Amino acid sequence: MSEKKHDLDGETAVVTRRKTALKTKRPKLYKVLLHNDDFTTMEFVVMILQMIFGHDETSATAIMLHIHRHGVGVGGIYPFSVAEAKVAETLATAEKAEYPLLCTMEPDDDDEDGDDDRNNEDSTGK
Repeated sequence: MSEKKHDLDGETAVVTRRKTALKTKRPKLYKVLLHNDDFTTMEFVVMILQMIFGHDETSATAIMLHIHRHGVGVGGIYPFSVAEAKVAETLATAEKAEYPLLCTMEPDDDDEDGDDDRNNEDSTGK
């Protein structure tokens, strides 16, 4: 972008302005993990995955079965503050229903390039 300005001597001068393009980094993503236990019912885990994580019944059931068979599964992948809120809401809901469901979060190591758009994805490890 340039502008013309007139000098006092009557000559024309060109002033050049540069716009610096600011590149924002995508926030680091975190996996919200649900852990299997011997007391929390499968139906309750499916309900958590639907109500808190926004999965439909089919994907919630698939994730629940993955958790049951492998001991842990990913409920969703989110920026830190969202993941933290999902963990807190899950733990509070489980405590209110008197289930010992464990929900944790960890950095998503697959997010090295930062270009993935996988928030709220069905991450069953397949």
